[in-house]
Amino acid sequence: MERFSRIQSFLGEEGFQILQQSFITVVGIGAVGGHVAEALARSGINRLRLVDFDTIQPSNINRQIMALETTLGRPKVEVALERITAINPACRVEPLQLFAGDETLAQILYPQPDILIDAIDSMNAKVQLLSTAHRQRIPIISSMGAALRSDPTQIRVADLMETKNCPLARRLRQRLRRSGIERGISCVFSTEPVSYHYQEPEELPDNDASSAEPGRQRRCLGSLPTLTGIFGLIIANEVILRLSGKHL
Repeated sequence: MERFSRIQSFLGEEGFQILQQSFITVVGIGAVGGHVAEALARSGINRLRLVDFDTIQPSNINRQIMALETTLGRPKVEVALERITAINPACRVEPLQLFAGDETLAQILYPQPDILIDAIDSMNAKVQLLSTAHRQRIPIISSMGAALRSDPTQIRVADLMETKNCPLARRLRQRLRRSGIERGISCVFSTEPVSYHYQEPEELPDNDASSAEPGRQRRCLGSLPTLTGIFGLIIANEVILRLSGKHL
């Protein structure tokens, strides 16, 4: 286990064993979710389910860790499977090239993961995924909007209902409250003010295309590779600390 000796030393034997036995589902393997998946693989987690319908496009190269000249046109989950296997051959990766929607949520969420990571970019699908997982009492960490931000010092982790200065989180709160959800969904967000207003059709500003309807045109908002990567790494850090018992 030399490849994980440093994380084992940091977490201790018991904490590291918990990581190895944990099952994490990541929905959206793009700007944020790709960094989540890779960091979890490098932490020693031995079972990952990766969900994303999309293929890698040239526009992904500026910010998506799976996007290379050699991977263009390939399914993101297929590329992620190969990359994670190269990092840790013992990791069991289940790639699901699916849209996240009402007809696929049962498959995505069964069996229930120890933690669900939401890094998708369709508002309707995001609401469906989060509300269904919340009803099933699955622990969730959701990514809010990383686009249009440039200050990494303003990234925070909090309950979705406690966020501020995030248009996505504001709109998402409104939708979830209609379903009776008030608290219990953790998220990573930025307090950096941006000027952006959601209008129908509702699309999120940066994360991934795992749940947008096929052929549906999406808005393109400016984003930096640094901020989206930091969002993903913070989410992975939260997973590691929570599972290992190191979380404050």
